[in-house]
Amino acid sequence: MPRRVWLACHRWVALILGGILILSGLTGGLLVAARPLDRLLHPEYFVVESGAGDTAVPLESVRRSLAEAFGPDASLTFDPPDKAGDTLQVRVRGGWRGTVYLDPSTGREQGRRAENEGVAAVLYQLHSALMLGQMGKAVLAWVALAYLVLMVSGLVIWWPRKWPPSLRMVFDKGTLRALFDVHRQGGAILAVFLAVSVATGAYLAWRPIGGWITAASGQARVVAPKLPGLVAGMAALQTGMPRPPAGMPLMQAGMLQLPTLDALAAAARATFPDGEVGFILYTPRLDRPLAIRMRVPDDPHPNGRSTVWVDPRDGRVLAAHRWNELDPGTRINSVIYPLHTGELGGPAGEAIVAVLGLGLGALGVSGLWLWWRRRSLRRQRTPAGLGV
Repeated sequence: MPRRVWLACHRWVALILGGILILSGLTGGLLVAARPLDRLLHPEYFVVESGAGDTAVPLESVRRSLAEAFGPDASLTFDPPDKAGDTLQVRVRGGWRGTVYLDPSTGREQGRRAENEGVAAVLYQLHSALMLGQMGKAVLAWVALAYLVLMVSGLVIWWPRKWPPSLRMVFDKGTLRALFDVHRQGGAILAVFLAVSVATGAYLAWRPIGGWITAASGQARVVAPKLPGLVAGMAALQTGMPRPPAGMPLMQAGMLQLPTLDALAAAARATFPDGEVGFILYTPRLDRPLAIRMRVPDDPHPNGRSTVWVDPRDGRVLAAHRWNELDPGTRINSVIYPLHTGELGGPAGEAIVAVLGLGLGALGVSGLWLWWRRRSLRRQRTPAGLGV
């Protein structure tokens, strides 16, 4: 294929979709710094004000208080503290959507934030979904293909006739030359690393990709189990019926006995004795299993992907899968997520991710500026009247 065709392909794909890639790169790079900075500037949300207590308030008591505050139909995702002194975070999905921060030893609320409140939250929404929900996630997944086109066409245009290539960048001969070198040489240096970052981001953004991987492997997708047949008297039970008060393990008032949230969490811990609770995905509905994600020692995912499904009506464990027993499309998420965020490599990995994100933004901005500057120069060189 002639070089001018590759150049045209590179230019027009960048002009059409480059803005989304710039936004994705810059927000991803800024997120790495925004999250720890958010914790530093707003410790009331993340650090227990009264000091770390020796005992934890029952989760059932917290669930009951949140149900009173946000309604019995609200879904709650409990995120227990990773270390002593951290708050208990509960994501609320109901009439109000956001996160509530509580003292895990007393259950006292220290603050709450709506889902789009705060710089870090806005950056995350822009980076993960363009603030467009599922539509934005799908757009980002397909834009990842655009980056692959840009990478291949850019490498073809850059490919030197003699090896080893010179990757020198000149910054003392004007802005145009400096940006040209940054775009050309920087794009060649970062091409493969950015491809990994963009591809992992697309995988995380759009769930169907994981389903395609599982289907291609020939394995069945691991899904939540179905609840066994309704027990006697269950038909008369209303969805969202009150659970027992804090400290009382079972409802004794003539209704069907329901286990507390603490009992369900204990069942998950007993299933994986070497693990810790990552998330409790509570829903008030009693016609579907409750999922509890566990962090086991060999799971690279910081939040844990090992999953226990329990029957919310009696606390029985319906199914349990360690992260390496899940279907390929889900199992790979344990590596893809910390690889994309940089957590897999610790502080050094997060720094690399930040540089890659800002680098992607810089490549996009420099490319657009170069196109606009050259276009302006060509117009200035065209004699008056020839363009009419």
